[in-house]
Amino acid sequence: MKFKASIMDEAAMKRALVRMSHEILEKNKGTDDLCLVGIKSRGIPLAQIIRDNIRSIEGVSVPCGELDISFYRDDMEKKSPAPVFNGAGLGFEVEDKNIVIVDDVLYTGRTARAAIEALFSLGRPAAIRLAILVDRGHRELPIRADFAGKSIPTSKSEFVKVSIPPYDGEIGVALCEK
Repeated sequence: MKFKASIMDEAAMKRALVRMSHEILEKNKGTDDLCLVGIKSRGIPLAQIIRDNIRSIEGVSVPCGELDISFYRDDMEKKSPAPVFNGAGLGFEVEDKNIVIVDDVLYTGRTARAAIEALFSLGRPAAIRLAILVDRGHRELPIRADFAGKSIPTSKSEFVKVSIPPYDGEIGVALCEK
């Protein structure tokens, strides 16, 4: 993977996540029945940052869970001949809740589709919305982000690399060549 350009530095990422937190609160009309779900792996710390932002803004801590969608992927057999269901570490019921799925990059839409399927296996939410740090286009499914930190045009030969602790030493978004 060859570095091509910096898309967001740490300050730009923080600003985008604060703006997205405000947009989520506005769309939900507050924190009632609001729950955040981070898609493993980089969606989890992003969901936690949004949760912390909402706590700072509203003084309320909304539930924030983790979702491993590997069992629900449509390419599951390509990734592993015998996939293992790891369950969902949500820690709350999804029934009649307004769920915001959080992930780092929206590309084909297949990860978001798998997350929606995983949530429906746990119950019937009142609404499911999608919060994405970077929307890079090239959708293969009719899925769009309700909240996006940044939309950038990319080619299919490019890769968007989101760096965030605890997975990376630095914070930022870079465009790379495959």
